Amino acid sequence: MRARPWLTRLWAEFRRFLLLLIGTLIAAVGYAVFQVPYNIAAGGVSGIGIIVNHFTGFSVGAFYLLANLPLFVLGFFTLGGWRFLLNTVISVLLFSAATEAIERYLPIYLGPEPITADPLLSAIFAGLIGGIGAGLIFAAGATMGGTGIVGRILQFRTGIPLSQIYLWVDGVIVVTAAFVFGWESALYAMLTLLLSGLAADYALEGPSRARNAIIITTEGEKMTQALMAELERGVSHWEATGGYTGEARTVIFCTIYRPQVNDLKEVISKVDPLAFVSIGITQEVIGSGFSKLRP
Repeated sequence: MRARPWLTRLWAEFRRFLLLLIGTLIAAVGYAVFQVPYNIAAGGVSGIGIIVNHFTGFSVGAFYLLANLPLFVLGFFTLGGWRFLLNTVISVLLFSAATEAIERYLPIYLGPEPITADPLLSAIFAGLIGGIGAGLIFAAGATMGGTGIVGRILQFRTGIPLSQIYLWVDGVIVVTAAFVFGWESALYAMLTLLLSGLAADYALEGPSRARNAIIITTEGEKMTQALMAELERGVSHWEATGGYTGEARTVIFCTIYRPQVNDLKEVISKVDPLAFVSIGITQEVIGSGFSKLRP
């Protein structure tokens, strides 16, 4: 019995909200527990909040919320209407509230001192934990507001790649923090930024489990049958002509799991030791025998 369409959509929205909730809470832990105690202003509105807190004592959580209010309006008219606004508002509200709660109640249970006395360790974990949280938020189809909104608007208006925009915006904030807190703090912030990006990509896309293989051979039929029989994987093939030799060849495309790479090489060496083989990393595979496509 097939699930009703409305039930499927409801479940998809629930999963998206759960991802958003978990991701935001994780990001808040990385920020409040590891960045704030050592003034690691790793870009974004959160980094500006640390600088403002240093001079005024104003709460970083409250600043994050207030600084995003005008950006909500800007993003609503520029980037996507109500869906964008709702996702971003939820993320920002949760992040601000979680940051405030962590700063207020964590010292009661763990003491006033930071979890670690090593700022380098704090920078590393700030990047890893914050990046994982950000990746889950992106997977939920949301953003954390702040400079993310500014970056997407500038990309939309100018066509400049988003990575370059983030580099310049976050770079200005990190350099400003260097004059306020010292260059050592800025180096920690740059490390946090780097690790955060890597962790966000990993959380968003997951580990690479599959490999794509392109095989060019004169034994097309034998190779196709051997690969399907011994690896139990489907293949696609087409006829081609060698540009240098002008001879007919068969090109075979096959996607396998990472542990099957050596088995693939063994099968190819048995059928055609002179075959040309290219094996590349693929980030995600959706379809029969691999992951299912979900809404």
